Amino acid sequence: MNIETFRDYCLAKPGTTESFPFDETTLVFKVMGKIFAITGIETFASINLKCDPDKAIELREEYLAIRPGYHMSKKHWNTVDMDGSLSQSLINELIDHSYEMVVKGLSKKAQSELLQPE
Repeated sequence: MNIETFRDYCLAKPGTTESFPFDETTLVFKVMGKIFAITGIETFASINLKCDPDKAIELREEYLAIRPGYHMSKKHWNTVDMDGSLSQSLINELIDHSYEMVVKGLSKKAQSELLQPE
């Protein structure tokens, strides 16, 4: 997966926006204002994705390219190395899971707005 494919995949999700809130090289994807994916645009070496804590542990044990979130809560975030060792379908699944985790954490009102855009 390259950065454009990653970007297109994230932006295709309802309610998603992209921004550079930290610096000019850290790309952040949010759903309804809440972060679900972060990556660097200079090298696209890794992606930070939200993850269920139990699933995060399982993934880290199974895949060398998945480790505790860099500069994030180690319990709720994973850093996924984009070294080519993970399949496109697994990476998409991890992005989907991160997005879904954030959507589940939104208020009922925000979830309703996401499902019923104006």
